[in-house]
Amino acid sequence: MATTQNRGSTYGGGQVSFAANAAKNNLQIGLYSFYQQDNELFGVTFNDGSGSPFTDVQHPSGNLEAFFIDDKFKPFSWLTLTAGMRPTHFSGGVSENAISPRFGASVVVPRLRWVLRAFYGHYYQAPPLITASGPLINFVQASNLGFIPLHGERDEEHQFGVTIPYRGWTLDADNFRTNAVNFFDHNNIGESNLFFPITIGQAVIRGWELTVRSPRIANWAQIHLAYSNQIGEAGGAITGGLTHFSLPAGLSPLDHDQRNTLNVGGDVSLAWRSHASANVYYGSGFHNAFPGQPYPGDYLPQHTTFDLSLGKDFGERYSISLNGLNVANRRVELDNSVTFGGFHWNNPREIYAEFRYRFHY
Repeated sequence: MATTQNRGSTYGGGQVSFAANAAKNNLQIGLYSFYQQDNELFGVTFNDGSGSPFTDVQHPSGNLEAFFIDDKFKPFSWLTLTAGMRPTHFSGGVSENAISPRFGASVVVPRLRWVLRAFYGHYYQAPPLITASGPLINFVQASNLGFIPLHGERDEEHQFGVTIPYRGWTLDADNFRTNAVNFFDHNNIGESNLFFPITIGQAVIRGWELTVRSPRIANWAQIHLAYSNQIGEAGGAITGGLTHFSLPAGLSPLDHDQRNTLNVGGDVSLAWRSHASANVYYGSGFHNAFPGQPYPGDYLPQHTTFDLSLGKDFGERYSISLNGLNVANRRVELDNSVTFGGFHWNNPREIYAEFRYRFHY
């Protein structure tokens, strides 16, 4: 099967905002709006003769208007409160309204200078304008699928965290959870490379993160660490896009669900205005769509890559560097899901040189 897609968009939009400081308040008010019309040609040729070629031309359009108001209130030097609201109207394949409230607070612990923070908010993401009609919808229906209009994604998020400074070191930890309704993803028709966006009834993305950054050690080196433990799951009915199939009962891992991710690295200042930096990336493995074929278990193999960079400055304007990505040339399959996303591998070793010239500083 060979496909042709030509897409162009006519887009116009603008944003206006007003900010004011009064006593202990910092107020922002604004309006954002856009209009978009797509011109899309989609064609299919069946190389094996299993069907008749067809071409479909569509001109979907849509517009969005959003008003936002946010206030940051600081009643004491150690306390900051934030509150806001974003009413939104979208009109396209569907017409929708959403009101997104947001609240937050941060507290600075005296003497320790620890910063405790918390946030709760709602978000609305307008749907894409893509639709199916004419010969395209006939082809979708012939593949035992259907197409219903896409609705906007609605997210509810909460998070809390702490930042701890100590003798130039900084440790930051946070916990988060996002509950999504009409979660955006995509699905293909059969085993073809024809992909359509879909919305899933619900999704839950939750986890916690930790970052550590050092001061400049002996005035020549600095190190950093970032760790994330995250779970992404979805389930429920297909509420938009391609239909006539279902997900397993309850919540199941999304194709980009990788439980553990770690980055460790640093940079060093060398003699003669030279410098070096390195980073090690570790991933515990993404969700395995086909356990036992050939990888056992619910997750693909863990993987580690190493990046390295060497550079030198010449005066204030010139610099050169030699960079290596995935220096050990380790290859790993990152995604083996046919239904969501296709097969992907990480890039092989990449080496490139860079020259920089600063015209003005």
